[in-house]
Amino acid sequence: MTSRRFIDLFAGCGGLSLGLMKAGWQGVFAVEKTHDAFATLEHNFCREDAPYKFDWPEWLPQSAITTQELLSKYSAELKAMRGTIDMIAGGPPCQGFSSAGQRNPNDPRNKLAEEYIQFVSLLEPKYLLLENVRGFQSKFKGQDIPYSEVVKSRLANCAQNGYKVYSSMVSASDFGVPQPRSRFIMIAVRGDLPEFREAPFEVLLNQVQNFRDKRGLNGHEISVSEAISDLEIRTQKLKPSADNKRFKQIKYTGRRKLTPFQDLMRRDVDPSYEPNSLRLPNHTPAISKRFTQILNECEKGKSLSKEDREKLGTKKQCFTPLHPNMLARTVTTLPDDMLHYREPRILTVRENARLQTFPDWFEFKGKYTTGGHRRKIECPRYTQVGNAVPPLMAEAIGELIIGLTEQ
Repeated sequence: MTSRRFIDLFAGCGGLSLGLMKAGWQGVFAVEKTHDAFATLEHNFCREDAPYKFDWPEWLPQSAITTQELLSKYSAELKAMRGTIDMIAGGPPCQGFSSAGQRNPNDPRNKLAEEYIQFVSLLEPKYLLLENVRGFQSKFKGQDIPYSEVVKSRLANCAQNGYKVYSSMVSASDFGVPQPRSRFIMIAVRGDLPEFREAPFEVLLNQVQNFRDKRGLNGHEISVSEAISDLEIRTQKLKPSADNKRFKQIKYTGRRKLTPFQDLMRRDVDPSYEPNSLRLPNHTPAISKRFTQILNECEKGKSLSKEDREKLGTKKQCFTPLHPNMLARTVTTLPDDMLHYREPRILTVRENARLQTFPDWFEFKGKYTTGGHRRKIECPRYTQVGNAVPPLMAEAIGELIIGLTEQ
């Protein structure tokens, strides 16, 4: 390939873009509809001194926009880019497909995959990358085939040459991500190009150890404590939060002894730099007491049992006290799904970002949390992190596609 230019649809705060750029791809632009997530993406990829920067076209405003708006307002400009975009990447929002939700076939969020296909028809890139949840390959009630097969069939006949599609479930923990985040990954090659000589996902599995070795990560799964023990309250001094003096945060300092994973997350961070989103929660004394009881009496690494919930007087179904020597639970958009393995508190945004493998230099913008009716229109920091593709996994897939195209 003479170029490796991609666009990122449904980009969120930029986890997929970051991983692809670190793998050697050049981002052209990204599409994200929420102002909060786009503010994070713009800050990290559009400023002059950004370590990884989009080659943003002049005709496209650097602002939040939906894929539908982009298609309706700029279809001519998009079509004019045909031949200049090597890959379309993206993960249509997964709530409509998630087994944790209603899995409603009429959920309007499911239609976003159709808009992805419209972009493919306009730009006809050489390669495609689509990421989604496991439920993407399950059947909706009353349908004969999984939605993933519908998308594959559409892509096989999309544009002039169609696409040869490969797909598999991929576990993020294989690549050093400290959580068992399992995702549906689809890779496609345009029909007029040579097919991949090897099965992509077999190659991916064969490259796991080499990928980890190059980043100093050993062969075992990265535990929670390996990921965030340098951010514990007990090992650092506290100071007022940088964005709200009513909260505290740790004083981020260099440490003599870091795990290989922590060293990787701190790499390229200036010694004087202090990451944002380190703000600690302000739990009430009653909540802190309950959390201490959970840490002392409940099994770590597993969601609270029915008996534990009854004993504690809580109805929250999915709440897990983390185990320091195990993977975390899958990071979600809710800040109160996991309890720190040693300290009676929920995790900070930065700790969740570590579990998602965002490097410490990556900054998040917007509110920390939101509630009520605002949840439908806002995308606070915890939500941005929980929705993201782990950059380390994205980097591995980006390297895979480069390797397959250079055969």
